[in-house]
Amino acid sequence: MKRSSTIFLQIVIVLIGIGALALMLWEPHIEGRNAHATLFEIYFKDPFLAYAYIASIPFFIGLYHAFKVLEYVRQNKTFSQATVKALRTIKYCAIAIIGFVAVSVIFIMFADKDDRPAGVFMRILIAFPSIVIATAAAMFERILQNAVDIKSENDLTV
Repeated sequence: MKRSSTIFLQIVIVLIGIGALALMLWEPHIEGRNAHATLFEIYFKDPFLAYAYIASIPFFIGLYHAFKVLEYVRQNKTFSQATVKALRTIKYCAIAIIGFVAVSVIFIMFADKDDRPAGVFMRILIAFPSIVIATAAAMFERILQNAVDIKSENDLTV
């Protein structure tokens, strides 16, 4: 892969992270029930908001490891154990996000009946890409692990 392509993708990952963080900090202020709330009321009296912030940790860890994978590719260390480990971490982060989304269904059960369809749709919008990412990371991890194993076997025989 060209150096410029990996740098571009790393910039995209950083921008995604900054955008997600900005959205997470900005959105609670414009939410209907928080329109006239103080900062303390917004951030410390809403258990779902605290849960959303905790659930976002695997997302940012996954972004960091995707950034590292691109760094390994740029350094021509694609077929290394470090790349396999980073892909494994991305897979686990995606699975953790799916788990957080599944547990968040408990919150929606106690919410207003009118909010349930939108809440379920939002959870589908989060869970489906996480499933795709977990599957792709698992597939790439397995392929790279096989390549690393073949490479190490060839190094031993030479």
